[in-house]
Amino acid sequence: MADHVDITLWIDRRWKDAIEKHLKDETLQEHLEDVLDELCNQLPEREYERISAEIYAEDAARRAEEEAARTYAAYHVVENGQEWYFKTSPGEELLDTAEKLRGYVTGERGTAPEMFIKLFADGRPITAEEYNALTALRMENTGKVRGVFDLNFDKREFSAVHIMDGWQTWAMRDVSVAVYHATRSQFASSDDQWRKLLDHLSGKEITSAGHLSARIFSFGDEIIEMDGKLNFYVRTEFDVDAAFGTFVCTDENDDWLNIYANYDIAEDRPCDTLELCLCKANGTEENWSYQLNAAEREVLLRKMEEYCQQQTGMSLRDYAQQFRAEPEQRQGPVMKL
Repeated sequence: MADHVDITLWIDRRWKDAIEKHLKDETLQEHLEDVLDELCNQLPEREYERISAEIYAEDAARRAEEEAARTYAAYHVVENGQEWYFKTSPGEELLDTAEKLRGYVTGERGTAPEMFIKLFADGRPITAEEYNALTALRMENTGKVRGVFDLNFDKREFSAVHIMDGWQTWAMRDVSVAVYHATRSQFASSDDQWRKLLDHLSGKEITSAGHLSARIFSFGDEIIEMDGKLNFYVRTEFDVDAAFGTFVCTDENDDWLNIYANYDIAEDRPCDTLELCLCKANGTEENWSYQLNAAEREVLLRKMEEYCQQQTGMSLRDYAQQFRAEPEQRQGPVMKL
């Protein structure tokens, strides 16, 4: 760390006032600092460079240490058709943000801010790419990112990233009610508040576009190799209309949706998109892709790994390795009955 020395000079105020009157554009302290800088510059070049390098290295080490200890939360907020990405430090966890939400939506007119983001005076704007990077870091569970949140006031949805399940989404009204029950006792410990919050949110999770959770990725059929990829068929046992904007969860038509997740064999990782095929009752099809974000990709990989182990008795990487081998060395797909 930098080794600073305090140099104290005493001077009669009348001398100080007279000197500063003649200095005009600077104070006496600023002038003396310039004098010290000039004295440093007059040192032998090698000595000056050595000391400067030491101070720079110490300062860099201090900043790195402070950054290593700093924690964050990342936010995406949509309200009245506008959106913001920002981060906070030290960063809020689920209960903290949920309490802010309740205070905002239940606040009396004139006392609550006109926009939710006004509750985060120290929030630092970030890009969508930085937000996605912080989401990935949250999924790594390093402790660096304490929470990642997506609050959509236009849709009245509250989403948060769970380190095991990825995105979890609830209606804002359910989050507000859960916070009320969790915090109404002033004697409840933090652990009790957490437990009560999660208890009241249990079973109320909803499906939301852009926030596919681990429960979404349930597979059926065998894993098929096709065009350099391992193809997984995703069961549609969830609200696909809410997730993908379709209209198949209805008795008004006989349309259905096929969803495929792919694992790139050469890249040794899941593909960045889900492939969707809307099969219509009139025999036509409509195909498009759904872009996965960092949390969705991570939980997809975990569920692929789990399903591959169940179906083949092999890790996903080992199973994919068979298809990277020369054709004559390949084994056929192994299915566990």
